[in-house]
Amino acid sequence: MDIKQIRYLEKIAADGHKALETTEYKDWELRFSKGYTGRANSIRIMGNPIEEINKDVEDKLRYVGEEYAKRGLPPMFKLTDADKTFSDYLESHGYKVKNPTDVMLLPLNGADYLIKVSNNIDDIVKSVVTVPGEINYSTNPDGWFESYFEFEEMTDKTQQDLCRQIHSNVTVDKVYIKVLYKERVAAVASLAIEDGYSLLHNVIVDPALRGKGLGKKLCWAAIAKSKAEEAEYSYLQVIETNEVALNLYKKFGYERIYTYWYMVKK
Repeated sequence: MDIKQIRYLEKIAADGHKALETTEYKDWELRFSKGYTGRANSIRIMGNPIEEINKDVEDKLRYVGEEYAKRGLPPMFKLTDADKTFSDYLESHGYKVKNPTDVMLLPLNGADYLIKVSNNIDDIVKSVVTVPGEINYSTNPDGWFESYFEFEEMTDKTQQDLCRQIHSNVTVDKVYIKVLYKERVAAVASLAIEDGYSLLHNVIVDPALRGKGLGKKLCWAAIAKSKAEEAEYSYLQVIETNEVALNLYKKFGYERIYTYWYMVKK
């Protein structure tokens, strides 16, 4: 994937998980959200990565360091395959790579989608059909957060409030998905849809109910809803060490298109 496409997907992904405070300095976007998640508290490169080490880079690093320090945060960059040269530069200046994450894409229209999932479609459909329970879609997150916090074991009220604030800060179309099992919420996810791209995120199954096919049912529900909302692509982000999730998404036909990682001062 070329730099322009990566930059665009990074931009709309940021729209789907929008920082509470955003500012620009030259061709860097600085995002702040009181430390809640890396995506909402990191620096996004918007310019040419080759030029980054040639123009005022020391001044820019000094500036972002001061801005993040004012908010009690370390300066952290979110870099991609398009930023390898700049990543190497930061690593040579004391920054450390953290949480490599694959961005995966699934076309929702045409023969490509059908071909990719054809080898797994019987297993997927069988799982979706045989897992009991219903699927609930809503544009309103009321009742969704409680299950999400429970499954994530997020008990800190400050973190919960920040999560709610970030969701309310998102202005693109949103969908909240719940899968019910034996009349209780068993799995949740959300979508952020912009310009034909549907971001699938906040995917989690109740730890007590894992291994029952609910993750497959949740993914199928997300794909079906994305198509119903006329999205052309479904995309998601998964940490490279999460082999269970990676294998599940591959079964649905998602393919890696690029990787991002964070760079934090050691």
